[in-house]
Amino acid sequence: MAHQYTVLADHRELRHEIEIKKSRFLTVLQRVDSEQDATDLVADLRREFHDARHHCSAWVLGPERRIRRSSDDGEPSGTAGVPMLEAITQRQTGPDGEPDTADLSDLCAVVVRWFGGTLLGAGGLVRAYSDSVSQALDRAALVQRARMAVFELPAPLSLAPRWENHLRAAAFTVQESRWAADSAVLSVAVQDTEAALDHLGLHVARLTAGRAAPTRVGTRWVDLPSA
Repeated sequence: MAHQYTVLADHRELRHEIEIKKSRFLTVLQRVDSEQDATDLVADLRREFHDARHHCSAWVLGPERRIRRSSDDGEPSGTAGVPMLEAITQRQTGPDGEPDTADLSDLCAVVVRWFGGTLLGAGGLVRAYSDSVSQALDRAALVQRARMAVFELPAPLSLAPRWENHLRAAAFTVQESRWAADSAVLSVAVQDTEAALDHLGLHVARLTAGRAAPTRVGTRWVDLPSA
């Protein structure tokens, strides 16, 4: 099970256009949360660019990238959708100096083509659609999305501010706390990995001298801040 993967930094559309032998290829990238979002994007672009001959698409969804779809939309079979999909799934997202990783997901790419009058051939179309998506991705801001385990930590009212500050200083994600008349409950999120969970348990044990222990209350996916 994946604990982390790469997504576009936000849900705004990114557009990039290239021209090859007078054919125009407009790539639109958008972060999507469901297949419905992806099909809606394709439909919106068909309406916006109703004069274009082709509206080819590819999308990948989920931490495990199990949902993968592509469409040639009238181009010769295998010359558009599949190269676009491969441009997404084979995209290397590892930061400089770190091992390369192909984990880009929750992304829909649509390439709108206006035919310029010159046939490109099967090989030319594959390169055109692949390059269109790759060049658009070169311009995209990416972030890591991580599965976070959420814990609650009961704290005496007099100690809660100090515990909260210590947890933040130790790079734990402290969310909004609940305060009562004589006590507080701190909410802490950590990456849902064995090492991160062990680290939280040990840190809390030292911080509270064994007087309190975190209780897991849920799991959620969150975008990590850019470095």
